Amino acid sequence: MIAYDLICSNGHLFECWFKDSSCFEEQQSAGIINCPICDDTQVVKTFSPFMIKKSDGERKKGEEAAQQALQIIHEYVDKHFEDVGAKFAQEALKIHQGEEEKRNIRGTATTEEEVILKEEGVQFFKVPIIKRLLN
Repeated sequence: MIAYDLICSNGHLFECWFKDSSCFEEQQSAGIINCPICDDTQVVKTFSPFMIKKSDGERKKGEEAAQQALQIIHEYVDKHFEDVGAKFAQEALKIHQGEEEKRNIRGTATTEEEVILKEEGVQFFKVPIIKRLLN
């Protein structure tokens, strides 16, 4: 995972996390990264004001804390959201358009489906999948 400081064309600064730099590039070119303040999709990387270099021991503790936080999020989502699998985009659109009752859903969507959801004004967020990186 990598965090980038981003800035929109309206000058709002914010941070986003990505799997790697190519994921950022793919999402940026698809126009699915948006400013949390004004929803602008003209977003670019900006210089970070600082970087903290950690020792291997501190890095491992940070990775463990991140893993624990993601585990808590995943447990909450698993308990409180209906899994609709690969039909996430279709179900989200039905709920958004009032064809289905409002409920919490989770699932997967392609980059193209994410673009459609964004264009339709459907609010969603992505939660990183946990990989066991720690021994």
